[in-house]
Amino acid sequence: MSERLVLLPGMGCSAALWSRLELGLVPLAPLLEEPSLDAEVDRLLSLLPDRFALAGLSLGAIVAMALVRRAPERVERLALMSTNPCAPTAAQHAGWAEQRRVVARQGPRALQESLLPLLLSPAALERPALVSATLAMAEEVGGVRYDAQLRLQDTRVDERAGLARVGCPTLVLAARQDRLCGLERHEEIARLVPGVTLAVVEGSGHLSPLEQPAVVSAHLRAWLELPASVR
Repeated sequence: MSERLVLLPGMGCSAALWSRLELGLVPLAPLLEEPSLDAEVDRLLSLLPDRFALAGLSLGAIVAMALVRRAPERVERLALMSTNPCAPTAAQHAGWAEQRRVVARQGPRALQESLLPLLLSPAALERPALVSATLAMAEEVGGVRYDAQLRLQDTRVDERAGLARVGCPTLVLAARQDRLCGLERHEEIARLVPGVTLAVVEGSGHLSPLEQPAVVSAHLRAWLELPASVR
């Protein structure tokens, strides 16, 4: 692999989302901090190398889809994890508005705590270390960034037409117990992207890099064409 690896975390997540992966390289892992999709893509394109491999989870994958649509010549490889390519619904817009109120009144940790059943599988919710790591990420993101990410959600668009034009090696990675972005969303992406690899992480909810880091690492190493073992 000659290009740099860029990892974009989901809403309320920091670079710690990727900390359990074993890839044998040091990725770039910028946080999402602009209040609109176009502004976030503009910011990333100004910061990132000329060519890079790009992986994102959830909102990070939504930004990744927009980035490869805007600048396909910059993206060598694409990985989309636990995500949704569709435009937001009215119910989602209303939900994000309420979540912004929670962040403003109670702070990002309170919102993250309310979302735990959507972010982690039932088994992971019984693992205090994973719960603590998930809540700590929200505190690291902070109220200003969390609010911006919720505003960014409001500016999402339907990315499906752009996905049909993706020309780089693409991995779509779903989590079997993901209550936010079900397998059917990933199957839809896989039908659109030419030559895609679709894989499912068993025994995991939305935040699969935290719950099943060994499995996610193996899929990402294969996508990056890295050795099976990097130790």
